[in-house]
Parts: sequence; structure tokens; C-alpha cells
Amino acid sequence: MIVPMHKYTFLIFHKEYRDFLEKLQQLGLLHVIEKSKTSTDEIKQKYIQISKFEKTIKFLEKREVEQSNEITYTEGATILDDISVKRNRLETLDQKLDKMKKKFHKSSIWGDFSPGLIQKLKDENIYLRLFTTTKNRYLELNDAGYSVDIISERGDLVRAVLFQTSDVALPVGTDEVELPELSANETRKKIEGIEREIIQINEDLDVYAGNSIQFLAKCKAEIIDLLDFEETILRTTEEADKNIMVLEGWIPATTKNKIDEFLQENSVLFISGKATPKDKVPVLLKNNRFSKLFEPIGNMFSLPSYSELDLTIFFAPFFMMFFGFCLGDAGYGLIFIIGGGLYKLKAKENIKPILSLVQFLGLATVVFGAISGTFFGINLIEAEIPLIADYKSLFLDPGKMFNLALLLGALQIVFGLFIKAANQIKQYGFSYSLATFGWLIIILGTVLYTILTKSEVIPQNKIILYLVLSAGLFLIIFFSDPAVSILSRIGKGVWDIYSTVSGIFGDLLSYIRLFALGLSSAILGFVINDIAMQILGASKIIGPIFFVIFLLIGHTLNILISSLGSFVHPMRLTFVEFYKNAGFAGGGQEYKPFSKQK
Repeated sequence: MIVPMHKYTFLIFHKEYRDFLEKLQQLGLLHVIEKSKTSTDEIKQKYIQISKFEKTIKFLEKREVEQSNEITYTEGATILDDISVKRNRLETLDQKLDKMKKKFHKSSIWGDFSPGLIQKLKDENIYLRLFTTTKNRYLELNDAGYSVDIISERGDLVRAVLFQTSDVALPVGTDEVELPELSANETRKKIEGIEREIIQINEDLDVYAGNSIQFLAKCKAEIIDLLDFEETILRTTEEADKNIMVLEGWIPATTKNKIDEFLQENSVLFISGKATPKDKVPVLLKNNRFSKLFEPIGNMFSLPSYSELDLTIFFAPFFMMFFGFCLGDAGYGLIFIIGGGLYKLKAKENIKPILSLVQFLGLATVVFGAISGTFFGINLIEAEIPLIADYKSLFLDPGKMFNLALLLGALQIVFGLFIKAANQIKQYGFSYSLATFGWLIIILGTVLYTILTKSEVIPQNKIILYLVLSAGLFLIIFFSDPAVSILSRIGKGVWDIYSTVSGIFGDLLSYIRLFALGLSSAILGFVINDIAMQILGASKIIGPIFFVIFLLIGHTLNILISSLGSFVHPMRLTFVEFYKNAGFAGGGQEYKPFSKQK
């Protein structure tokens, strides 16, 4: 549900204002109404600082070093600068190392040599020339009396050196190679020096990663607190020649007593009142332990607007069922339940709600896997297992699962229409919900008439059906929009009939995806088992080993692939079909209190 909000307006003497804001921030209850989009250079610099802290923290966290609670630093900016310098130096060294390795490759093929000695020879008019040629051409040069010597050879390619007493062109058929600046040995030493420096920098960064992440997070939180403080001042209105500071904000009804006590203790002049339809009110959700697990899923689409109903509690059971329907394997569901429970034993507190959600989704998967008769890809309907022989009649075959998918879809659509009616009553009044009730009368009346006549509870009398349809059509046509004229209502009503009839069948058919995904998951599991059995029979020695390995890899991949589809498609059914039929508007602003960062 959406927590009711109260609007507060504070009137503070300008000399007491900063002290009041500090206490208010410490209390952490007020969502400040934004009055201005203006910013200052100081605020912009704080945003830049926060961004630097966030990037540095993420960089250090990626190093995966064991965390220590020791904090021996006093200046967060100094750490940022030092880490930035080391990162830049590391990047430079990596580039330099890459270049030196390329140079080493070029020089190593010519062996070790002394550039100084080569220069001395040059000073004495003895020129050393490196070249590549074919083996035959090398032999020709050697026979011709040239002072040549082989350095290395590979296949028909020869790397050689020529000594000359004058700097003249090389003989035809040779490709001269530029003499490397450094010998292989000197290049190797430089590479080792660079690598030592890289190791030292990485060790320094690992130290930072081990004992400064919490400190940096604390520094970032302090800057955010200061930023919030300065932005709150900018959102303040100045009155009475800037002597009175006026601040407006929202307080949840659940914490109204706390803010009232605070204001009385500090003798603050204020005005409070409930939200009006014209107000842009922030949204704070409060759900039970089960529904709260599904809030992150709903927030992926949008928060509800303050004036409408929170649909989390309404879509949560359907989402859970749809996930189980799509995955549809009782064995996979058990893995979710057991795995989530074991991980909870060592997981952090903020991860445990996600694991609880996984367990609930696993429970739904077990239920629908039992309904369809699927266990780790084994078709229990066809399997010859004595323990379940008496229960096979309870399993639903694919045809019945198809009908079940449509039935669940129809239930959610009708349920959505009831919620839409409740939303319209809450937001606009009862008369605005009559058209929606008209559709409910038509749908439920037709279904009820069909059931009663088929079961011979009432005789087949189409006059009753026509009366039901007429009552529904009357409400749709004449109450589609009570705020406009009769002719406009009729026009809107006719359009509503066309758009709803054409859309509701498409919405209903969308739920076939539940059956299709469940069937594909089961087929993949069956194929994995079938291939594994063939591997088992291939060899008496290694067959059982590869049989187990293939089953583990195959079912793991099937769980991963099928789970993704089982999460995405129920989310699509929720955000498109259900939200549309429930009249969900969304666009709510999240409640963000002016508070100290934790």
C-alpha cells in the first residue's frame, strides 16, 4: 500500500536556519519539495567529487581483496589523488611494457649484441649490416667473398649479418633490417624493471582495496550529506526581507508523531495538512513481508502515482504462479528452495530478501512441476515408477496445461478490471467506475450464465443473457466519461467497446506463453536426459562419469536459460496485460528523505 503523506511548511528565523537544517537532516524524515533547479559551482564540484569516489570504490572492489576494518586515513581526497596517480602510471606502464615486449621480439631474433661496440666499429669504418634473404642467395654471397655470417634461419629464410668497410648499398636479393636500438639482454632488463614497478603499484592498490573502501564510502557519504544540505538551502524560499526562511516538504503519516515531537521540542513554527489532488506527492510503499519481496520487480516499471493503488500485493501471487508455470520442473524448484536456504546462512542482510524471493519462486515451480508431472526432465506421466502409479491421473497433460494457462490469464484480466474499478472510485468517484463494472457484468454474467445452463441449474433462456448484456452495455456507453456530454459519452463508449473487445482477446492469448515456455523447459530437460542415457550405454568404464558430467552441465544450462525466460515473460504479462487492464498510471516520485547517509 501507499503510505499517506502530510505536507509541512516551516517558518524559521534566518539566523537559526542552518542549525535547524542540521537537526532536520539528523532526524531524516522530511522529503523536501524541490523549488528550484539552480545550482552553484560548489554544488557542481561536489557532484564531481561524488563521481570520483564512486568510480574509485568500484575500481578497488573489482580487485577482490579481503577487506580489513582498519582505517588509518584522515583525508579522503589524498587517497583519491594517490590512487588516480597510480592508476595513470599503471596505464602508462602497461603501454610501455607492450612496446618493450614488441622491441624484445624484434631484437631477440638477432641475438645479444652491444650497441656501443657496433658504434665503435662504425667509427673505424667497419659497418655491420643486418639483412634477411633466402638460403641460396646467402650461399651465393658467401661464395662471392662477402663477409657474411648466419644469425638464425627458419625454413628457407636466413637472418644474417654482413661486415663492410664502407657504407654502400647491400647486394641485390637482400632485405636490410634496421638495427635494434637495444640488445635483447638490455630490452629484457627494461621489461623486468617495468614489471617490478607494475607489481609494486598493484600491491599498493591492493593495500588500498583492503583497508580504505569503507573509509572512502564514508567520505562519499559525508559529501552527499553536504550536497543535500546545500541543495535544501537552494530550495528554501526567503520572505520578510530574507529574515524568514520557508521550507516545504512531505512527512509519511507513519512518522508524523516523530516530526511533531521534534518541532515542539525546538519551538518551530509550522503549518501542516494532508495532500491535495494537485500536489506532486512522493510515494513510500509499505507492504507485508511477502509482497515486499516483489517491490523491486514493480519498481523496474514505475512507482504508482500517489493517488492510485499500489499493485504490488495484487500482482505478487500471479507473478509467483507464472514463474512456476514457465519453469515447470519440480526438481528445478527444489534446487531454488534448498540453494536459497543454504546461501541465506552466509549471505548479507540486504541479499536475504532476494533469496527469499528465489525460494518462493522455487516453491511455485515445485507446485507447477508436480501438476505437469515433470521432475528434472523426467516425464512422470509416462515413466514407469511404482510409487506414483496411483497418482498419475492427477497430472495434467499438455492440453490441460494449455487450458490452465488461458484460465489463469482470464482470472488475472478480470481481477485487473476489479482493481481498475477500485482505482477509479478512489481517484474520481463511484460514477467513473460504472463503465468498468459494465464490462465485469458482461464478462462474469456471460460466464455464469453458461455454467448454470450447462449444469442445468437454470433453463436456457436467452432473455436472461440479453438482459445481462444490455445492463453492461448501458453502463459502458453512458458512463464511459461522466464529465462530458451525453453525445460525447456515447462516442467514447462505442470506442471503448471496440478497443476493449479487440484488445482483450489479444491479452488473453498472450498468456499462452506460459504454456509454451513450460513445455520448452520440459522438452529440453527430456532431451538432456535422453542424450545422457546414450552416453551411459556407450562405455561401461567412462560412460557413468560422462553421464554424470553431462547431466550436471545440461540441467544447469537449462535452469539458467529457462529461469531467464520464466522471469522476463511473467514480468511482461504483469507490466502490459495486467497493468493495462488494472488502469495503472504510474509515474510516482520516490520518497527520499533529507537525511544523513549511512
